[in-house]
Amino acid sequence: MAVFQNAVKTNVAQSATSVTVKAATVGVGGYIIFNDSAADLYLAAGTDAASLTNYTWKVPAQDFLQEPAGDFLYIGPITGIWSAAGAGAARVTTFSV
Repeated sequence: MAVFQNAVKTNVAQSATSVTVKAATVGVGGYIIFNDSAADLYLAAGTDAASLTNYTWKVPAQDFLQEPAGDFLYIGPITGIWSAAGAGAARVTTFSV
């Protein structure tokens, strides 16, 4: 079991165009991205623009992505796009020791 003592929170406003949701991180032990929106959030690993057809993870409205989810931890950048414009946000929390 991993133990973390630091948490950094950021908010990324909902967008109908691709935006950076999480920058690449070194020394981070994990993260949670909560989709605080009524629209689905499509997340793409890497620097490529996320789209509704080019994505790595789909996070439904009012749901979250948590890494690590098992033995896998991706620490690179993540871009995202919502399925519709609105007033929601991605609530991102990164954890470290």
